[in-house]
Amino acid sequence: MPGRIEDYALIGDMHSAALVGRDSAIDWLCLPRFDSEAIFASLLGTEEHGFWRIGPAHPDGAPPPAADTRRYRGDSLILESEWTTAHGTVRVIDVMTRSDGAPQLTRVVEGLTGRVRMRSELCPRFGYGRTRPWVHQLGDRTVAVAGPDSVWLDTSAPVYVNDHTVYSDFSVSAGERVAFTLSWEPSHQQQPALPDPEQALEATGTFWREWAAQCTYNGPYREAVIRSLITLKALTYAPTGGIVAAPTTSLPEEIGGVRNWDYRFTWLRDAAITLSSLLRTGYREEASAWREWLLRAVAGDPEHLQIMYGIAGERKLSESELDWLPGYEGSTPVRVGNGAAHQLQLDVYGEVTETLHIARTAGLARNDHACALQLRLIEHLERHWREPDEGIWEVRGPRRHFVHSKVMVWVAVDRTIKLIESGDADGPLERWRDLRDDIHRDVCEKGYEKERNTFTQSYGSKELDASLLLIPQTGFLPPDDKRVIGTIEAIQRELSTKDGFILRYPTAGCDEGVDGLKGDEGAFLACSFWLADALAMIGRTDEALALFEKLLGLRNDLGLLAEEWDSRRQRQVGNAPQAFSHVAMVETALKLAALGARDGGLLR
Repeated sequence: MPGRIEDYALIGDMHSAALVGRDSAIDWLCLPRFDSEAIFASLLGTEEHGFWRIGPAHPDGAPPPAADTRRYRGDSLILESEWTTAHGTVRVIDVMTRSDGAPQLTRVVEGLTGRVRMRSELCPRFGYGRTRPWVHQLGDRTVAVAGPDSVWLDTSAPVYVNDHTVYSDFSVSAGERVAFTLSWEPSHQQQPALPDPEQALEATGTFWREWAAQCTYNGPYREAVIRSLITLKALTYAPTGGIVAAPTTSLPEEIGGVRNWDYRFTWLRDAAITLSSLLRTGYREEASAWREWLLRAVAGDPEHLQIMYGIAGERKLSESELDWLPGYEGSTPVRVGNGAAHQLQLDVYGEVTETLHIARTAGLARNDHACALQLRLIEHLERHWREPDEGIWEVRGPRRHFVHSKVMVWVAVDRTIKLIESGDADGPLERWRDLRDDIHRDVCEKGYEKERNTFTQSYGSKELDASLLLIPQTGFLPPDDKRVIGTIEAIQRELSTKDGFILRYPTAGCDEGVDGLKGDEGAFLACSFWLADALAMIGRTDEALALFEKLLGLRNDLGLLAEEWDSRRQRQVGNAPQAFSHVAMVETALKLAALGARDGGLLR
């Protein structure tokens, strides 16, 4: 059985990422990219689907216990796990690096006290756990080959191969270090260069320390903010600037349920909001890289804007099911690809335009192509904004006139008007001011229910939707508007779990819900942070702070958050770590800190 979702640590090299359990087992790793086929997939199945574990050896061959302590080394993605045994104390240091462009996973075993017997068990299974590789020795190196892929193991420890698995049994004394490096290489090419694990470890630590030091935020909860920013950076595909929503696929939103999706792609919405947080905390280079990624992905065809793309801008993200994997705790199907790629989600125009607007106001260098793209996006919206869509939550039921989508269309037009007013672009200013007024009037007339004093999920519906919490943040209406206050209070009343977190919208259990799916899901963590924002904006700051602190308490011991929280089982669910959750956490911290600075010490 894999561990709980919150049991996993993240390590990565900004090309891919691995999940490391408390027992130091790597149960998920795709090489060479986030969206490549996994070579370790036991997270979604059993050990037969691939893993790599290093830990204190047990005489009976049983797996090592969970580490007694673990932590990241300072502000980095270097993971340190420690065990105290009857014979001494030992540490395993995990890091992902690159040498000559090839991905490498380095694991250093360090003796701290006494002398500890250790075991490494490397079980690579290519093709998401389906293919057993050809494992053999080439001199002092061990190579596992399957079709186009190969991985090479280099270590000074003795190794032997049994049943397509590489074992190493060794001892480490105080002051000794034994390194293992796994390098990926296309199988038709020459073997990769011999690694220098100590140099790679030092260089990686230097990179992260220097990157974290660029953060301009020095307010309350800075440690939590920095850890979230490092996580967001780790989810960036360095060669292109694309940002994945999460490095995993099919971790369930409901244990045993069918709401299992592949998040290893770049959603325009998620990436735009991520860049907003990075910009607000001093990271311009990432914003510039993402803007270039956006221009390449959209190309010259904004009429066919997709809601998501591959990390290099790929458009075809066909969805399929891996029927040989039993799923995380029996949650099937296991999906790769994402059929929502070609949905119509009008809100993404607003998120993209808002991020371009923030980039300009933050002083990012002017880009004429980005300005031209923004104008063309509004020209498209002008013709299509009255159409129904699938909305922010990618419903797989009928299209609707989602209120959040229309509000974000208003944002897109409003920010483009500001662009023209600034003199950085030319456009039909008066016509688009009229368009902005038309959209605002349409939402207020058709998306608002007077009897309950609340906006609703879609025109004419009775359901609520947590995305409505964003209305005051967008500037669509001021926080003190009675309709805004009524909406916030209705969502808090009707979409709260028993422990005070927020569902995205109502689900229907065994029946098909408003999203076209059966089953339920956990509280959506980003939505819960949005409620904290909204409460602060309407003056209920004590409640906002209490909720924020409570949400911080859901992070695992390394500061990581998945997509959702299962209030019944009291555990994280959904793909992890989730960019949306970490972005929302950063944004709430920044907003609360700003309110505190303005009001004389809201946060202490």
